[in-house]
Amino acid sequence: MKKVLVADDTKNIRMLLTTCLESEGYNVITAKDGEEALEILKNGDVELAFIDIKMPLLSGTEVLRKIRSCGITTPVIIITAFATIKNAIECTKLGAVEYIQKPFTVKRVKSVLEKMIAEHEKTKENDTNNLINEIENLIDDDNFIEALDMLKKSKVNPDDPRFYLLYYKIYDGLGDKEMSHKFLKAYKIFNEG
Repeated sequence: MKKVLVADDTKNIRMLLTTCLESEGYNVITAKDGEEALEILKNGDVELAFIDIKMPLLSGTEVLRKIRSCGITTPVIIITAFATIKNAIECTKLGAVEYIQKPFTVKRVKSVLEKMIAEHEKTKENDTNNLINEIENLIDDDNFIEALDMLKKSKVNPDDPRFYLLYYKIYDGLGDKEMSHKFLKAYKIFNEG
């Protein structure tokens, strides 16, 4: 279950977002001011954050600026009742992934989440394709040990038949016919399914 931070000084906004996010299966942590939000983000166990721009002690923009300067890359969705082009540009430059204007609806929040999930899946697929290409290049260069090491260290999706094919090619290149046969058989089973 993903942990999400909701940082807003308005209790009703925190409650609305919490209810919406929990109904989507998220574990929600809340903060009522910028300093509290900053501390939670620095702990590093939050995978997404909704941060209001106008908060006591530390503005949402300052929270965003401080976490980025610390190298924290948590995706941040800015929420505000005071939408200005200047704020939007500044927050986007600081790496905010979305900008939601108050008052917003549950439908709007769900739409933002769906968009983020789709972008995450696309990025994940690109990363997987890049990994496969790197391993294929190592195999083409007869660097079977390095290819095997890279494949073993990667977070392989066991439902992706391409990885079984890579194992087959590596073990075949290493001359291990028993292992290569097992992976070719697995590849064929998964590829037919």
